[in-house]
Amino acid sequence: MELPSMSMAFVAAFCLSSVLISSISSGANALSLNYYEKTCPDVDSIVTKAVNNAMMRDKTVPAALLRMHFHDCFIRGCDASVLLKSKGKNRAEKDGPPNASLHSFYVIDNAKKEVEASCPGVVSCADILALAARDAVVFSGGPTWDVSKGRKDGRTSKASETTQLPSPTFNIAQLQQSFSQRGLSLDDLVALSGGHTLGFSHCSSFQSRIRNFNATHDIDPSMHPSFAASLRGVCPKKNRAKNAGATMDPSSTTFDNTYFKLILQKKGLFSSDQSLLSTPKTKDLVTKFASSKATFNKAFVSSMIKMSSITGGQEVRKDCRVVN
Repeated sequence: MELPSMSMAFVAAFCLSSVLISSISSGANALSLNYYEKTCPDVDSIVTKAVNNAMMRDKTVPAALLRMHFHDCFIRGCDASVLLKSKGKNRAEKDGPPNASLHSFYVIDNAKKEVEASCPGVVSCADILALAARDAVVFSGGPTWDVSKGRKDGRTSKASETTQLPSPTFNIAQLQQSFSQRGLSLDDLVALSGGHTLGFSHCSSFQSRIRNFNATHDIDPSMHPSFAASLRGVCPKKNRAKNAGATMDPSSTTFDNTYFKLILQKKGLFSSDQSLLSTPKTKDLVTKFASSKATFNKAFVSSMIKMSSITGGQEVRKDCRVVN
């Protein structure tokens, strides 16, 4: 699933998907709630403080951290490969096109620095990012959950692999394939798409829906005409502002179920959002989540725990931006 602005395009090879699916089960066994109980008992509160400090200065931090975690887990599992910087001829994931608008990496750096001061060489960057994503949801008014820990950090990060991320232009079949190759169900797909309740998207992720849609329609017929008109105003053909775009929903810093209500009104921003109405099962889930915030929250937590359990790394990095 893509999180705001410009997200994820998918082409995946079966060998990668089978590795990820096997690791969702075997990796989950290695994770535990008390993993750092003796070695770094305060890790949760240290990360929470770092996220809170950043959010007080910048309200866009939670959406950025949640999206960062998604984009990490969908490539090589939740191994903090998205945090590595490019080196020499190797372009890292963070420099791949879908990740160009990722930001707030400094929040993870700050948390890692504090964690290292308290318990050096113990806590992985992957665990810090998983904890930060949970805190991002909580600080935005969403549900909380206990994060299992014990992930390891990966040593490989390639920009070319970011083509495996789901794209905002995907239809339901493409989305389903992308998620199932990571051991995630249709229920997970709809629940995790609800992460789009937070954040902002640049025009490039939805402009194909508001102009020259196809030979028959100028505007995507699955988009409400008044919504399309407002987006055309924000994203003009010429003289567009540098960072022009739209919030994912009007309450873009609050974690709620507005996203699903908007889809039912034909006001989903991405094709991939609106495509959730194109099968009976996904439409039923959208309707359920739109009518009950509690039902959505419960489903989101369950699916986040599942996605966060896709493991893949090998080490505990000293610096989240470089391998040991």
